[in-house]
Amino acid sequence: MSRAKRKEGLERALYRFRRNRLAIVGLIIIAIEILAALLAPVLAPYPEDAGKNVDFAKQLLPPGREHPFGTDEAGRDVLSRVLFGARISLQLAATVLIVAVLIGVPLGIAAGYFGGWAEQVIMRVTDMFLALPPLVFALAISAVLRPSLQSSILAISFVWWRGFCRLAYGETLSLKQEDYVQASKSLGASDWHIMIREILPNMTSPILVKISLDAGYAILIGTAISFLGLGAQPPIAEWGVMISEGRGYLPFAWWPSLFPGLAIFVTVLSFNFIGDGLRDFFDVDVN
Repeated sequence: MSRAKRKEGLERALYRFRRNRLAIVGLIIIAIEILAALLAPVLAPYPEDAGKNVDFAKQLLPPGREHPFGTDEAGRDVLSRVLFGARISLQLAATVLIVAVLIGVPLGIAAGYFGGWAEQVIMRVTDMFLALPPLVFALAISAVLRPSLQSSILAISFVWWRGFCRLAYGETLSLKQEDYVQASKSLGASDWHIMIREILPNMTSPILVKISLDAGYAILIGTAISFLGLGAQPPIAEWGVMISEGRGYLPFAWWPSLFPGLAIFVTVLSFNFIGDGLRDFFDVDVN
């Protein structure tokens, strides 16, 4: 493809992305959230409240000038804990998706490329994992392990690879019939060369779209596990933990649960907006 055609294709893709205003909004929100998470020690008005610090004299203060999001049952600033909670949720999503891609994509490529017994074994195991609801399976794994943030990350990663494996498998079945793959075979290229240098780069678009769509869902599963007491443990400033601790004071003290809940809602929705925009940008379907 000539440079002019590549430039024209990129301009069309950017135009499709820009037309999706919700995707732009989602991208801006996530960018702000990442920046806020990185700068949480600087931006948080009471960074010490993200840990074990308690001040019962300030217990359950409503939102005001000193504490914009109010305080929780231990007198800790909710805004500070929400900012530090963004760090944990984004770290969880990034770790889970990296592990899922590193496991699922190679397995899917191998199954689609080699076929035969490799395809049967890999895809039947994948189908077995796909038959189980991710939250239920992750909860079961978390219950066996010691409840902690690391255990919840491990549990979610253990079930998340299956979608990437199925995606890579379908893409490989299609791509291995392309002329450039057949040309590489005729020139004596090894199977590993074809899979890594020819097939993998041409499936990055649907993989990136799926990553953006799955990021919010991974955060939702992680906070659900923590909410149920099998993930991050108090006094860690994690959104699911904050909602779980604050629900006992509803309805008269609504702010300890509302603001971390809003953070989850906005984050998940923003990632979905970005995923829709990337789907338009790459013009792919990951379903």
